[in-house]
Amino acid sequence: MPMTRRGVLGGALGTGAVLISESALAADAPKPVGARATKPNIIYMMADDMGFGDLSCYGKAYQTPNIDRLAHDGIKLTQAYANSSVCTATRVGLITGRYQNRFRVGQEEPLGAADKIGLDPATPTMPRYMQKLGYRTVLVGKWHMGDPPNFGPLKSGYDRFFGLYAGGKDYFVQPQRLGSALIDGDKMLGQHRYLTDELGDRAVREISEAQKDNVPLFLSLHFTAPHWPWEGPEDLAIAQANKGALFQDENGNIDIYQKMLTSLDANVGKVLQIISDLGLTGDTIVIFTSDNGGERYSNVWPLTGMKTELLEGGIRVPVLARWPGRIKPGTVSDQVAISMDWMPTFIEAAGAPKNFDAPTDGMSILPQLTGTGPTVNRRLFWEYKANGQAAHRDGVWKYLRLAGHEYLFNLDFDAHERANFSKKEPARFEAMKKAHADWAATMLPYTPETSSYNIVGQVPDRYAPLSPPSPVPTH
Repeated sequence: MPMTRRGVLGGALGTGAVLISESALAADAPKPVGARATKPNIIYMMADDMGFGDLSCYGKAYQTPNIDRLAHDGIKLTQAYANSSVCTATRVGLITGRYQNRFRVGQEEPLGAADKIGLDPATPTMPRYMQKLGYRTVLVGKWHMGDPPNFGPLKSGYDRFFGLYAGGKDYFVQPQRLGSALIDGDKMLGQHRYLTDELGDRAVREISEAQKDNVPLFLSLHFTAPHWPWEGPEDLAIAQANKGALFQDENGNIDIYQKMLTSLDANVGKVLQIISDLGLTGDTIVIFTSDNGGERYSNVWPLTGMKTELLEGGIRVPVLARWPGRIKPGTVSDQVAISMDWMPTFIEAAGAPKNFDAPTDGMSILPQLTGTGPTVNRRLFWEYKANGQAAHRDGVWKYLRLAGHEYLFNLDFDAHERANFSKKEPARFEAMKKAHADWAATMLPYTPETSSYNIVGQVPDRYAPLSPPSPVPTH
């Protein structure tokens, strides 16, 4: 719906923890469903390399009170997936609503030669569809699907962009190269504050400006945290000593990782607070998730695996959703979902007509989020070039191929992926293996040129490479 003109921006945008107050929520009580206009504001927040178990609402000891509030006030999904176990591929699936393997850029795991390969500006995208539905479309944060002049968010449906083209950047140091610089529109900025704060504050500004301009807002807030480099808000000296280098094997620990998560949570709190301050809580869908599984300091328990792997820990992600009056508070759902579902979900939530043309490989999960539809069994597929990985989920069953070995797991019985049913259920195993092969035949094949980041050899519990580890990505 168009944002109302109620309220003004209040409160400082400090870097400390921000916890939206119970009194603020009470003051901004949701409107009855019948009073709601047709176009809710949509705020989609995505962390980078956050593990399934990194949030306290998913069982971790880290304190993430603002993000946890979304679980309290809305729904928590326990069976949600990323389109890939690395960032570029997931982002292609998210923005197109399709399997990323249909696109050349989607095969980059992740993207390196960003000036030569990228998301074709002619590709139909979620922000383009939202524009057609009357939304202002804004990307704040990470793009990682190709650099200008050939590619970029402003060429693919976003009206506004504040963030970075590449897959990562130092949290303090501003390099004078386009890909890893902080960009406002099409202009490279100078030195900046802690990056997570910059992104959170810009999101607050965009929400406030859309409210002032009385336009419905579709905001993609793609944080870089807690992706490396391992730098908390007080680590400016570390960043300066490393001269902005993105990856340092000798840096990082769990304490720094926790500080990065605390900062991320504080900035989610800023976003929730401005929504409340402007009286928009009942008119705004808020989503929080991650682009793939966790990296080396992350927690994925009770799963196993990590970023770059098609084990559950590499692809299962937290998903929280809030829409007062439509999503029942405190709901927990085991509906299987995937990144490419968000495009059809948001299109439906925006009130698109039934004949709205937006091809997708996903499905709208709005009925499952709002409790108006039953849980749906899903068949989902993944590929990952490094270590010859393949995965196929069908109901509770999962076929997995990893480093020349094949498995069949019952995820309802064993989410930790240790009990291999391939010999006990040979017919099911062969059928799921064939189904994956049939699906893969409809996708683009990998080529020798496509990159694929391999964590094997980078951390000691990934110790038995079949071939030398791939180079650490520069983006």
